[in-house]
Amino acid sequence: MQNDPELNGKYLGTITKDFAQVSETLKEASYQIRKREISKYPIFVFSRDITKIGGLLIAAEERDLQWNINASYLEDFVNRQLVAADKTEEFEQAYRDADEYCCLFVVDRDFMNFVFVPYPED
Repeated sequence: MQNDPELNGKYLGTITKDFAQVSETLKEASYQIRKREISKYPIFVFSRDITKIGGLLIAAEERDLQWNINASYLEDFVNRQLVAADKTEEFEQAYRDADEYCCLFVVDRDFMNFVFVPYPED
């Protein structure tokens, strides 16, 4: 669950740019997922192409972004076998404070990885 160095060089710039534009929306969505007890582990899927993981939260063209952003959560990832059922405890331990960090799942063709990005300070 560590940030892959390949992610840093190839994707981090565009993800950071898009994240800065939508961080407040993602923070609120994360809060609502937890408040409504849908899951303690919100995950936001950043993908260049439309994906069926989670539900579309922000279409790239809506806000002139490079990434489409879907809202999901750990249990959905387990149901879709993106996180193995026997690895949920490991995922939960690696998960960072959802009030301070946003859990992203970056999808770009053959590449998929988790990354935790800190929300901007108020």
